[in-house]
Amino acid sequence: MVRNLHACMAALLALGMSVPAAAANNDPVILVHGFLGFGPDTFEHSGFNYWGGYGDIASHMQVYRGPRTVFAAVVGPVSSNWDRAADLYAQIKGGCVDYGAAHVRKRGLPGQQQRPSGKCWAADPKNNPENYPLALYPAWDADHPVHFIGHSQGGTTIRALVELLEHGSPDDEGGHELFKGGKVGWVRSVTTISTPHNGTTFADAVLNVTPALQTPLGDVLKNRWANWELSPDGAREFNAWARTSPHIYWYSVGTVATEAGAWCCNATDRVIAPIQTTYHQYPRLDMIPAFKPMAGEWIVPSALQRGLGGYTQQTTGRVRIDSDWFPNDGVVNTVSMRSPAGHPVREFDGKSVKGCRNFLGNQQGYDHFDILNWLNPGPSANPLYERISDIIFAL
Repeated sequence: MVRNLHACMAALLALGMSVPAAAANNDPVILVHGFLGFGPDTFEHSGFNYWGGYGDIASHMQVYRGPRTVFAAVVGPVSSNWDRAADLYAQIKGGCVDYGAAHVRKRGLPGQQQRPSGKCWAADPKNNPENYPLALYPAWDADHPVHFIGHSQGGTTIRALVELLEHGSPDDEGGHELFKGGKVGWVRSVTTISTPHNGTTFADAVLNVTPALQTPLGDVLKNRWANWELSPDGAREFNAWARTSPHIYWYSVGTVATEAGAWCCNATDRVIAPIQTTYHQYPRLDMIPAFKPMAGEWIVPSALQRGLGGYTQQTTGRVRIDSDWFPNDGVVNTVSMRSPAGHPVREFDGKSVKGCRNFLGNQQGYDHFDILNWLNPGPSANPLYERISDIIFAL
């Protein structure tokens, strides 16, 4: 922690001593969805958006102090961060997705193609004989940078993309531009919302035990979680690879929709958790119903397995899970959303610092999907996106 603080202070001093205040910008914003997410056209007939539910956060950001350019990207809903980063690069810049020869050989799924068909975008609308969908921002380079905002796994996907842009791959991936590295300055800022930087205990607490989940789908999910960067142990490995670039402004936002237990009269759902202890966390009454049974001290209706609000883990060699991990938003532990372990972080005080995560605080009472305005009975999350806009467009 002391080393991280020193790194932040050094970055702040360097900024103040040698870099003049940056002019305002109007660079495009790319929104990146999380695990099991979807694109803006997936449910176009119903009008339901990943970013906004029956509203539209992208459209709101476009007109807020606008006009602004805001795109909602679509990447593999159940893919690894590396694969999602490759999807994202091709969709923004144009061209066909390439997952890398060495990567597919070493870490690809059985039968995975290095260059899958049907994943191409046209950089030039006047030269598009295959009638591919148009790339979001073909001009993207160091002279035309972008802002990224990622929700949940979208945040770690962006981190993987930044690592590949700047450092590429040390292995022979087949010559695709993404894996060559050297693309410094392509990203002006990255904002992560409800992102499991250090993983989430959802897998350990929910997927690994209950008999009802011993199904083919459950086996696939458990295998994915155990090997992906979304589990605490996998996130530790991912964090050692995906560095915090000193060339980028980083921001993070947390969400929390649980409360400490009380004998009565708190805002938790007493039907889910009628008996509570002050040591554990319990889901608020207004949490999305699907995740209430897993968010508290116990998985409901089980009386044997701890939920996110009571799960601990002390096995030697694994990431230690203690009571700091109890507060959560129904899907991700709030402590994991602040910053990757071992990376520099600071509280945002109105001054943005490059190369150091500027933590914008926790959104109290917002669950994992409230923050996207999904059927949210409480206050709109739009003020958060307005605040982010004010910050990033002032850089």
